[in-house]
Amino acid sequence: MVILKCKNCGELYDIFWHGECGEGECHECACSGMEKAEIQTADWKYEKHVPVVEKTDDGIKVIVGSTAHPMEKAHYITMIQVEVDNKLYRQYLKPGEKPEAHFPLSGKKIKAIEHCNIHGLWSN
Repeated sequence: MVILKCKNCGELYDIFWHGECGEGECHECACSGMEKAEIQTADWKYEKHVPVVEKTDDGIKVIVGSTAHPMEKAHYITMIQVEVDNKLYRQYLKPGEKPEAHFPLSGKKIKAIEHCNIHGLWSN
C-alpha cells in the first residue's frame, strides 16, 4: 500500500494495487500534483507523534505519542492504522477524542501509522 498526498488540497489517497492500465478507461485523480506521502519515524517535537503500541489482554492499543497529542479542531490526529500480520485495520478520529485506538486482535508483526492533520504521517 502506498499513501499519496495531493500538493494542492492536502487530501490523502490510498493506492492498494500498482498495475498497468488495461484496455478500458484509466482513472485520473481529480487533483493534480500527487506525491508519495513520506512517513516519519523520529519525533523532534516532544514525542507527540510517534505511535506507541501496547499489547493488552483483549487486543492492541495504539496511543499517539509518549506525551499526549492535542486533539483540537485546528490540530488533531485524523486516523490510526495498524498492520498486523499483513492485514490493515484503521480507526478514524475527530477533535475532542483521545489520540488513541483499540483494535481487538492479536499478531506477531505489528506496525502502527498515524496521521496528524498538520504534521503528516508517523510510524513506530
